[in-house]
Amino acid sequence: MVKEMETDEVIYRRFMDSGDEDDLRVLLERHRESFTLFLYGYMHSLEDAEELMLDAFAVAVSGTARFSGRSSFKTWLFGIGRNLARKRLRDQRPWTEELRGGTPSVTQPAPEAELIHGERQRHLYAALEKLPADYRQALYLLFFEDMSCEEAAQVMGKSKKQVYNLSFRGKQTLKDILEKTGFDDAWFE
Repeated sequence: MVKEMETDEVIYRRFMDSGDEDDLRVLLERHRESFTLFLYGYMHSLEDAEELMLDAFAVAVSGTARFSGRSSFKTWLFGIGRNLARKRLRDQRPWTEELRGGTPSVTQPAPEAELIHGERQRHLYAALEKLPADYRQALYLLFFEDMSCEEAAQVMGKSKKQVYNLSFRGKQTLKDILEKTGFDDAWFE
């Protein structure tokens, strides 16, 4: 199919011009899973992450946010999602902390564990949950979403140097967490 070879940017612009729902469907299929997992890092609820993912797509296709082409469509979309997640967390903060009693427990099975097979990945995801949010987000964007430092910086609203530092510190902290739980570098090779 021709649409599978086209860039997100071309498909998005065509959708905005023609309103062809097939174009929107292609974009949703390409980004639904990874975008939802990205938003889960903020929300710690799969239902909330899925709802935000759909809200971000709604913002993108409604024309409320303008795609300038200075970044990739994916980077722009993830930025919209980040902003929506931060706004929702700000709006819910007093209630959320009371209900959760602080940060979510990593002993509960994460929804990602259902998507990732194998014991190594489950330990890695549990260790990632222990990282500060900025470290976790930088590592996720760089290594799981395969974004460049510049793209991750745009999504996070930080400079490239800040993202580089966050990822470096995040990797060091992740290594320390894994070593404390009995895993070493050779275990993940």
